[in-house]
Amino acid sequence: MYVGALTLDILLGDVHSLKQKRSVVRPIVAEVQRRFPAVAVAETGHLDLHRRTEIGIAVVSATAANCDAVLNDCERLVAFHPEIELLSARRRLYNEDED
Repeated sequence: MYVGALTLDILLGDVHSLKQKRSVVRPIVAEVQRRFPAVAVAETGHLDLHRRTEIGIAVVSATAANCDAVLNDCERLVAFHPEIELLSARRRLYNEDED
């Protein structure tokens, strides 16, 4: 069994408050959950900054290739949004044999 983790560091566009930030981030998180019901997704960082956010995505699969494919699709879906700029994407793949 493999667990894939993806962390997306995101710069938000014309956002001037935490309330505006939520109005941008929540729909993105909801869209990832809707399109990929088998993944876990949440805002995981930069919670106190209004122009930055970090979104974490995790998936469990029987194969490393499937983990990688799902994470690639999730990254593409988030990066497609014109109101954000994807600054970096960090991924990690764990398997059950690792300690």
